[in-house]
Amino acid sequence: MEFLQLAIGGVAMGCIYALIALGFVLIYKATEVVNFAQGDVMMLGAFVAFTFASLWQLPFALAVLMTIAVLVLVGAVFDRFLLRPIIGQPTFSAVMVTIGIGFVARGVATMVPGWGTDTHALKAPWSDGTIQLGTLVISTDDLAIIVLTAALCVVLWLFFSRTRIGIAMQASSQNQLAAYYMGIPVRRINTLIWGISAGIAAFAAVLLAPVTFVHSNMGFVGLKAFPAAVVGGFGSIPGAIVGGLIIGLVEAFAGFYLPEGFKSVAAYVVVLIVLVVRPSGIFAEMRRKKV
Repeated sequence: MEFLQLAIGGVAMGCIYALIALGFVLIYKATEVVNFAQGDVMMLGAFVAFTFASLWQLPFALAVLMTIAVLVLVGAVFDRFLLRPIIGQPTFSAVMVTIGIGFVARGVATMVPGWGTDTHALKAPWSDGTIQLGTLVISTDDLAIIVLTAALCVVLWLFFSRTRIGIAMQASSQNQLAAYYMGIPVRRINTLIWGISAGIAAFAAVLLAPVTFVHSNMGFVGLKAFPAAVVGGFGSIPGAIVGGLIIGLVEAFAGFYLPEGFKSVAAYVVVLIVLVVRPSGIFAEMRRKKV
């Protein structure tokens, strides 16, 4: 039963890693840019949700929808005004821009009245409850994270496979030039993908904040989501989800069964092992290029 208890907690945290890793993967598939600000975008989402739900006292469901809408807009603005002007420049330039965005986001968060450097609580309707099944005690926070993450994955699958915009995004991610010749507005699609990735980060923030509280450094959880994307295969959407779950489970078991300190490095040990055994990741898509 102890094993199952740890597994549930690990899956719940893995879901958070998976959602942030999903943002990494979506942006990389579309633009071949690694967005190192994804964790800090999630942090902004947590503060926006805290503003709507706690400071403004809006109904929680409405606060969540408004938070996602605001972060979708933020992601689109990042692409339109910060990333698009450097198209054609070395990839390193885009990476440095995303790192800079992360530092600026943390700095801005500490200066906004009502946010600052303090730690804030965001209470969700499911917070602080437990469900007992015999000797197994399940936190309602963990259960909500798992169920809502699964629901979001289903929604995203339907969006990408059943809608014209979703199919256009898939086409653009596979070959932007061919998509452009087929009449797909590639630049608008890329902007929308940045917006969707930011919206997913906001959704992750709403799930994580009731557990870890809201503070300006909570975006560093992205440092654990990045290994999740690498483990799953950078560029694979199912890989991001599976990679997140793997990292979450490994952390949970390492923190309990291994000596103190192993939990903080467990994710990176897993990455090293995967890179040695399968350098492209578990679900990597093999591509061939003519030269």
